[in-house]
Formats: sequence, structure tokens, C-alpha cells
Amino acid sequence: MGNRLSKIITRTGDAGTTGLGDGSRVAKTSLRIQAIGEVDELNSALGLLLAEPDLPVAVREALLSVQHDLFDLGGELCIPGAEAIGAQHVERLERLAGEFNADLPRLKEFILPGGSRAAALAHLARAICRRVERGIVRLGEAKEEGGVREAPRRYINRLSDLLFILGRFLNRVAGEADVLWFRGQKTEDRGQ
Repeated sequence: MGNRLSKIITRTGDAGTTGLGDGSRVAKTSLRIQAIGEVDELNSALGLLLAEPDLPVAVREALLSVQHDLFDLGGELCIPGAEAIGAQHVERLERLAGEFNADLPRLKEFILPGGSRAAALAHLARAICRRVERGIVRLGEAKEEGGVREAPRRYINRLSDLLFILGRFLNRVAGEADVLWFRGQKTEDRGQ
């Protein structure tokens, strides 16, 4: 990488624009920059989850690989027309989701985000992931901004599924039950 990041304060964005990887400048409010920022926020949320002590090794390894993928995805979004996320990334998430879900009890009710701290952080990352997905879809619909390929959309959709499953998996590892949602039930009716 050399001296690539030796100067952090550049002042080039002071006027409300930012540079893309292809050298072009766009408004910081563009759909492309919003999507890149949302991917970065998701990656940061995964970093917070990874800071949890006693995270199972398999979860840690899965999330680290996802963090690298998300950095690649940010790069792809930063260079219109670039390709970094492909079918193999989507397939890996599907495989991981199957592995982590294999021994979980079948869901019969909706669940609330919560339980153990690690599970709650996985659910928070899932909610951010859904926002990333909406941003990428918006960018894909904005042909004037160069659009987005199908693989990144599919990847983010699968990632939100995996994060939901990981929330449940992490509760199980912690000995916590899923937090069930009860329609219209008042707090006092639940004994809380």
C-alpha cells in the first residue's frame, strides 16, 4: 500500500463532494456515496460484534470473512462498473446460514431482537444490513448513477438472513432463549 493513506486530511471534500475510485467527483449526498457509507456502517457494526468476548470461533471466522467482503463491496460501489462480489460470495453465505441454522429449533413465532448482548448486536447489524440493502436497491434503480450489479444485492440480502440466524445461534450458545413477540400483550401481562 505504500504511502497511499499517509495524508488523511485533504480538504478536498469541504465543498460537499467526494472522489470515487475512478477519479470522478460526486456529491456526498449521491445515492452511491450513501450506499458506500451504509456498507461502512454495517462493517463497523460487525466490528463491534467481533469485539465481544467469548464469541465462538466459527462465528468469528464467518464475520471476519464478511468484513473483508464488505470492504470489497465498498470498493465495487466506489468504482462504477467494477466487479468484486460474485456468486461465490453469495453461495458462501448460504452455506454458512445452513450450518449455523442446522441445530436451531424451528421458529413458530416472530422474535424480538435481544437476549444475549452478542445476539442483540447481531440483530442490530441485521437491521443495518436491511438499510444497506434498501440503499443498494435505490442505487440500482438510479441508472443515471451507474446502477449496481445483481450479485451485491443478492449478497446483502443473504447477509441479513445470516445475521438473523447468528442472533439466534448466539442466544443458544449463551443459554438464552429467543425473545418471542406477543401481539398486543402489555408488559405487565408478560410478568416483566
